[in-house]
Amino acid sequence: MTNTFETLLNSKDALLADGATGTNLFNMGLQSGDAPELWNVDEPKKITALYQGSVDAGSDLFLTNTFGGTAARLKLHDAHRRVRELNRAGAELGRNVADRASRKIAVAGSVGPTGEIMEPVGELSHALAVEMFHEQAEALKEGGVDVLWLETISAPEEFRAAAEAFKLADMPWCGTMSFDTAGRTMMGVTSSNMAQLVEELDPAPIAYGANCGTGASDILRTVLGFAAQGTDRPIISKGNAGIPKYVDGHIHYDGTPALMAEYAVMARDCGAKIIGGCCGTMPDHLRAMREALDTQERSDAPSLERIEAVLGPFSSQSDGTGDEAEAGERRNRRSRRRAS
Repeated sequence: MTNTFETLLNSKDALLADGATGTNLFNMGLQSGDAPELWNVDEPKKITALYQGSVDAGSDLFLTNTFGGTAARLKLHDAHRRVRELNRAGAELGRNVADRASRKIAVAGSVGPTGEIMEPVGELSHALAVEMFHEQAEALKEGGVDVLWLETISAPEEFRAAAEAFKLADMPWCGTMSFDTAGRTMMGVTSSNMAQLVEELDPAPIAYGANCGTGASDILRTVLGFAAQGTDRPIISKGNAGIPKYVDGHIHYDGTPALMAEYAVMARDCGAKIIGGCCGTMPDHLRAMREALDTQERSDAPSLERIEAVLGPFSSQSDGTGDEAEAGERRNRRSRRRAS
């Protein structure tokens, strides 16, 4: 294992991560319902092109095509016995692209949620979650990733299980959650909750933050929430390229390269150290983001009014914290009681 990721983190003002995996693969012919991870073996040239597209656009790091690489997710495609094969293949393709580049590029091993709900609400035990995450982590390590990258997590229990698994694999890691429900994750985690959670883990992630969610404005409000906790730990922001819209039978994200360039600079000014895109983010977006980060000087953190004026309205009035959010939750509880 190389130390490229930490070298880049310590030597650059801000790192540009990659963009979307699914959006780009659908443009290459992946069909809805297919497992992208199978392409690591069946369509290696296309996965190589995916990675190369990020590198050519100026990314300092890219994530492997292994988001759904746990046994739980692969079981949906009768591929749960191929965890090691598919994750290692995805990592090796990435390692080859990075090693051929003319500059230092870090390869991050993508680890997504299991898709199961953990105990006590659901049936997935902590031990089994750790086992599945560990299996995937070891395969990504074998394939040569620089760092493990947990993403799109909603539940703190799943975050903790992954952290334990990564410790067993003896790998550095980063972690992001998806804040898509009025400033909270689907399981109710706020930005301040997450900032506290990461400091309780052993080992803590090298960097943490948010990905996906509901749009560029919302994720920046979450980043401001992380920064307000006074953390010295690098913050990650990987927001969607605008808002998804259904156009001519396909999902289209309305964020232009110019908008994503504005987002990238504002994310940096909000306190993010690692900035990339999620759903809908294409190489053209990344090129614009790279140029903006390289040419625009740092500024003070933007106000919420400034974010909204430049990137569009927030999807909710609150970021999930504070008196306003608590009052909203009390109203919701009263409504639920009346409904029952």
